[in-house]
Amino acid sequence: MAAVRRKLWDEYQVVGAARRKRQRFVDKNGRCNVQHGNLGGESSRYLSDLFTTLVDLKWRWNLLIFLLTYTVAWLVMASMWWGIAYVRGDLHRAHDESYQPCVANVYNFPSAFLFFIETEATIGYGHRYITERCPEGIVLFLFQSLLGSIVDAFLIGCMFIKMSQPKKRAETLMFSRAAVISQRDGKLCLMFRVGNLRNSHMVSAQIRCKLIKSRQTPEGEFLPLDQCELDVGFGTGTDQLFLVSPLTICHEINTKSPFFYLSQRSLRSEQFEIVVILEGIVETTGMTCQARTSYTEDEVLWGHRFLPVMSLEDGFFRVDYSQFHATFEVPTPPYSVKEQEENLSLPSPLNTPIGDNRNRRERICLLDCTDILEEKTNKFPNKLQKISSRKEGLQRRVVRMSSSNVEKACSTGDLLKIHQISSVPSDEESDERIQLKAFRIKSESLTQSTGDLELHHKPQGTLTLGTRLGDNLPAKLRKMNSDRLS
Repeated sequence: MAAVRRKLWDEYQVVGAARRKRQRFVDKNGRCNVQHGNLGGESSRYLSDLFTTLVDLKWRWNLLIFLLTYTVAWLVMASMWWGIAYVRGDLHRAHDESYQPCVANVYNFPSAFLFFIETEATIGYGHRYITERCPEGIVLFLFQSLLGSIVDAFLIGCMFIKMSQPKKRAETLMFSRAAVISQRDGKLCLMFRVGNLRNSHMVSAQIRCKLIKSRQTPEGEFLPLDQCELDVGFGTGTDQLFLVSPLTICHEINTKSPFFYLSQRSLRSEQFEIVVILEGIVETTGMTCQARTSYTEDEVLWGHRFLPVMSLEDGFFRVDYSQFHATFEVPTPPYSVKEQEENLSLPSPLNTPIGDNRNRRERICLLDCTDILEEKTNKFPNKLQKISSRKEGLQRRVVRMSSSNVEKACSTGDLLKIHQISSVPSDEESDERIQLKAFRIKSESLTQSTGDLELHHKPQGTLTLGTRLGDNLPAKLRKMNSDRLS
């Protein structure tokens, strides 16, 4: 019972798939499903190019026209020879040996028809011939020769072109049944496979792809079956193929590709058709051959890759065409290229620590306070500026060192330990030890992670440092300093 249910379910799926099958613009064999109707008076244009019209007809119509043309021409020309014999009275005196007719041994229509065939085919049995006393027969003979040459050239040339057309050469050019989408060289690509079954090469083989999809313009115009070019290496020259073994044609999906917004989920609801056109010159005949196929959205496999078909044998490479259409699944992100680029552009918490912006602001504020202190110091008298110049240089050096150490700790993101900055021993500048204590950084707070790194020295510390410089001066200079600062 379970087997019967499974069989019914499979048949239901097949019927459902057949119902959902939509009309293709180009069949898998390359035939275009387009018919021209309501031409009106434009049908006469086909007669102006009669030769191409006959070549484009199907073989059954070509053979019918070929037979009818020769049959009608032979009957008409035989009737004209019979008419000359009838007008001259040769039919009634055909067996009179003393009478010389226009055409000897022509006494009815079958004999006139045989004479025309012998003349047209240059068989010349010798029993029927034209005499010199029939000028109208001579003129008709010349007309028959010219007309026969024209008919032979037209019909035989048409049949020769019809037979030498390289359409059947396209039967030995293979395309994979399905196209695949997967990553190649780190980029999402649409790929399909082409192959040549013959040993003769396709000279100057070139491949092109068209995307057939209906769309609506921003102005509201609806474009049914709009054609869009798919780049398969036109700029790099990879569209020129050396087709001696199966090749995988690749279309890179980027910002210029119409599949830039296509994802695995949206592929199920899309409706499009990819038309592939392969052109080249047949090496044996020198004629241009074109092979076509198409892939609908149902024939595009997301996350698949083609199986390799080339193998190295003893002295040659072997192509296994049994694996030509085979694919296998590979890990592929289900997102579109646009979504992947947006995910890459988002900031990462590991790359941007929480306290980085705050530490940067504090370093900028610290340097700004040092610049303000320098501007106020320039207002001191010359003696006072000379005394405090050394101390200001030490101040800025310590501030730069502390800011660079903090910046280095924030940029690496690792646990760092900044040791306390020791003062430079000097007898003349003993008070600098007191000033350097204001810039010491607790090592315990700096050993934290970069996201929690905080600076314990504040810009106010720098300002208090400027005020302490005046405390070590004499009373008069301290008074002058306070007046100028006020």
